[in-house]
Amino acid sequence: MIGLPVYKMTGSGNDFVMLDARVSSPADWSPQDMQVVCARGTGIGADGVVFVGPGSKAGAARMIYYNADGSHAAMCGNAALCSTTLAARLGIAPAGGMDLETDAGTYRSRTSDRGRAELHLAPVDPPEALAGLGIIDGERRAALGRVGVPHLIILVDDVDHVALMERGRALRFDPALAPDGANINFISADGPARDGKPVWRMRTYERGVEGETLACGTGAVAAGCAIEEWGLGRLPIEIQSRSGRLLTIRGTKGSNGRYDDVWLAGEGRMVFRGVIT
Repeated sequence: MIGLPVYKMTGSGNDFVMLDARVSSPADWSPQDMQVVCARGTGIGADGVVFVGPGSKAGAARMIYYNADGSHAAMCGNAALCSTTLAARLGIAPAGGMDLETDAGTYRSRTSDRGRAELHLAPVDPPEALAGLGIIDGERRAALGRVGVPHLIILVDDVDHVALMERGRALRFDPALAPDGANINFISADGPARDGKPVWRMRTYERGVEGETLACGTGAVAAGCAIEEWGLGRLPIEIQSRSGRLLTIRGTKGSNGRYDDVWLAGEGRMVFRGVIT
């Protein structure tokens, strides 16, 4: 891997080591390689490694995502926003609209020159209460949603008061979520109001990273749907990530109860380009 060009990108604080899959594929990397590169302080530092290359047809791009521990994940919303931006920059697919192929399905996406990208997701089933899961004092409600990967949404009064590492880890490995576990997303409705509507805040304990990440795109989508299910808001909803940046979730609840025409909009910004030495 010496001399391999890499791109460091951020999606609202969720950061990634990005690679051109035409130059280096997942077969070239071991889980240990990914752990070394993602290590903060001794490596580049990232929440995951993302391979972006041509899709199965003209105008399509392919994203393959790995967590910082080297485990594969089918989908990551912020990685998809970053992949859209990188695919356009590398000339793989058009910025104005592309099919982004992932291991969780194919999505329409687009990017702008302002560091923002949008991802059109498949219909989302409404998050549901989870039998056997016990919540503790300060946790008001909980629901499990799946947006590419599973997300447990926990409503609290103030996300700043959550002992995230301890409580997030306990929930992530709760038997009720076995065998796969889930990303744990704590939300509270105490952010600064925008256009007369509250901005929700979210903190995430992410499986595969096994710690807090500064944003979670698909988790924000699951949270937005849970907020509407609970009667606490209506889409579109803005959610402030731990980095302070906003993710916007749009969608419409259909007569069948599913959320259709779901869009995630957020940052997909290049931080730097470099070479692994």
